Amino acid sequence: MTPALSILAAAPHSAPVTDWAGRIAWVAGLLVFVVFVYWLMRQGWKWRGTLQGDLPELPTAPADAGEPQLTLSGRYHGSTTAGQWLDRIVARGLGTRSRAELTLTEQGLDVVRPGATDFFVPAAALRGARLDKGIAGKVLTEGGLLIVTWEHGGRQIDSGFRSDRAETHPAWVGAVNRLSTTEHTTSTTEHTETEGAR
Repeated sequence: MTPALSILAAAPHSAPVTDWAGRIAWVAGLLVFVVFVYWLMRQGWKWRGTLQGDLPELPTAPADAGEPQLTLSGRYHGSTTAGQWLDRIVARGLGTRSRAELTLTEQGLDVVRPGATDFFVPAAALRGARLDKGIAGKVLTEGGLLIVTWEHGGRQIDSGFRSDRAETHPAWVGAVNRLSTTEHTTSTTEHTETEGAR
């Protein structure tokens, strides 16, 4: 190595200068973008709620709902238009995820949700139940969700629940389907007898 190169190699080098202004501007821009996206999501949620404003108030449980057939502790994951698992329903608090305590009786399905709106599905409004893997915003393993289909305000609704003990889901499917079939048969018979008497 020549003396000149040795002198250059031994000379102290200045540390690279950090462009703090550029970094701060980048972080600020990212934060503004995140806030904007959140605001758009919130506006979309409000807009969807407005469109669904014709949904009537949710029924509440009767004073005497009868003896429990089944109970379940778990989570409520949301509701959608029946058969359309991405068409979320947010009106009347149905869009709020929460813990849930379910009780099935001959009168219907009582859904108690700490911190959210409770509701009751009369037996006559039940349309069936099935196991599925997803509902708007939530996807689980096959059969990981209990989907209860019911009717309210002329609208068919799928509501998704997951028990803390998923092995109880099949029993719920069977019980809800039996109750909904019994109620449907009874209603049809009563309607037929009424029409025949006229």
